[in-house]
Amino acid sequence: MTLQRIPRRARGPLAAALAAGVLMPVTAGAAPAAAAAPAVACTSDKTGLGAKLTRDITASLNARKSTTALAVHDRTTNTRCTLRATQQYDSASVVKVTVLATLLWDAQKTNRKLTKRETDLATAMITKSDNASTSALWKQLGPTRVKGFLKAAGMTRTVPGAKGSWGLTQITAQDEKQLLSLVTAKNTVLSTNSRAFILDRMGKVITSQRWGVPAGAPVTATVQLKNGWLQRSTHGWRVHSVGAFTGRGHDYTITVLTHDNKTMNDGVNTIQAVARAVHKDLAQAGA
Repeated sequence: MTLQRIPRRARGPLAAALAAGVLMPVTAGAAPAAAAAPAVACTSDKTGLGAKLTRDITASLNARKSTTALAVHDRTTNTRCTLRATQQYDSASVVKVTVLATLLWDAQKTNRKLTKRETDLATAMITKSDNASTSALWKQLGPTRVKGFLKAAGMTRTVPGAKGSWGLTQITAQDEKQLLSLVTAKNTVLSTNSRAFILDRMGKVITSQRWGVPAGAPVTATVQLKNGWLQRSTHGWRVHSVGAFTGRGHDYTITVLTHDNKTMNDGVNTIQAVARAVHKDLAQAGA
């Protein structure tokens, strides 16, 4: 066995350590314990529902290569599910709900209605996921207003994309759940009219973009959603879907964020597998 020469600068501390007897022997073949993979965690006031959701969502993700984050909140049964809820993802187009919420929050300050131009841009941004409309509103608002809304909304881990790169805003499932909570219930951040405007547009997303979290939704629920998709050289496809399910006794939200997808369809399929599990279990619980 070849002895390694100890660098001169390390001899003093090493000699002192040897003299003090604090160097511990290393067991041959020992290796650091691997960190446990993040796990789905659900809780509920409804007996058995949390455990069932945990099992079924976990099963829906088995063998899938997407790195998935999620946040589910059902007010009716006080049910919450999380997975990687504070991990940041490139937002892609789901940030457009934040852009609209910021626009309306800012207009509320002076008690003004949106102009026709703003209304048209906002409608195209949400219902068709129009990028040019988003860029125009992002530029109009500027970083100060966007950050101001994020602070007011309690979206503490969301970081706006630099310059005009709204699609590279860093988002988390937890913050998206927080935004959906503000959109779907009375609060001091968004007025009743602002919330109604956002939900109306999310409810009118064009048919070709109504994939994702609506998969398996009850026919009695009103579905409001926004999706996002973006391919980059690292982490492959980012594919996200956020939605609110309300009306006729329904009052819950689902956020699913994914990256490391080889194709866009891989991300869509992962999201829809999760969504079907959630809708099924909540429906059986009467949510």
